Amino acid sequence: MIYKELSARKTIALVAHDHKKDDLLRWVNKHRNLLKNHDLIATGTTGKLVEQSLNLSVQKLLSGPLGGDQQIGALIAESKIDVLIFFWDPMEAQPHDPDVKALLRVGIVWNIPMACDVATADFIMSSPFMQNTYKAELTDYDAYKNRKL
Repeated sequence: MIYKELSARKTIALVAHDHKKDDLLRWVNKHRNLLKNHDLIATGTTGKLVEQSLNLSVQKLLSGPLGGDQQIGALIAESKIDVLIFFWDPMEAQPHDPDVKALLRVGIVWNIPMACDVATADFIMSSPFMQNTYKAELTDYDAYKNRKL
């Protein structure tokens, strides 16, 4: 079995669609005291809003529709993101829906904790694993990577 050890200080990616930004801002303010112990990374507009709201440093990537979702997906694949909090809007079609689906897929492929709603995000933040090291089990993709083409 393959494992990835997550340190007590996690890198948390924050993403929110336009109609979910207020929900995310309320959530980050509720968890400010926990979030300040972790590294935050976000897509463009979301990152600016979170940084202003919390007065904490946030690494900001491109806006989601301009490639920010894909940037976060790449960071997950490189084991540079430990947790994804992605408040997406299920009631509104997004021009970058394929990117959204790809981001969720890569999070599952690399077995990172993901929350797409407030309740799940609350559960993740309240987990003792969030404040301690955690040994995440990874799927062994060697057979796939070494397949004959």
